[in-house]
Amino acid sequence: MLSNKRIQELELVMEFEKVEERFKEVSSWIENVGRKRLKETINLDDSLEMLLQAQKQFREFDLIASEYCRRGQEALKKMDRWEDFSSVDVHSYRIKLQTYKDQLEEFCTQLDKNRHRICETVRLYEFFDKVRQDICGTEEGVKS
Repeated sequence: MLSNKRIQELELVMEFEKVEERFKEVSSWIENVGRKRLKETINLDDSLEMLLQAQKQFREFDLIASEYCRRGQEALKKMDRWEDFSSVDVHSYRIKLQTYKDQLEEFCTQLDKNRHRICETVRLYEFFDKVRQDICGTEEGVKS
């Protein structure tokens, strides 16, 4: 039984090494591209026109970022079996796995928050723009 468990651990380590390439690709993109682009969306412009342009650019980025999140999550699912192994030999791999998981979760959560914030900001600006137009129309009607 001990031998079988050791063989399973070795197979898992070999599988991890294959899957780690996906993790590294996703992790590298998050660090070198994703986080920088998310930071760019922190300060949104003050006009509806500029905000709509920023939303369009974010949507293009969001499609790519969501694909990287999906790839990372798929790779993590393949490693779900790690939970059953607690030997010292597997420990360093579990730490790497947890680091990738934390990084991916944090980035995907931030992406969701930015998506929601931009959408809500656009809706708010559109509402205020409509109110402004209604007020201007009402003022013109009162003047006539």
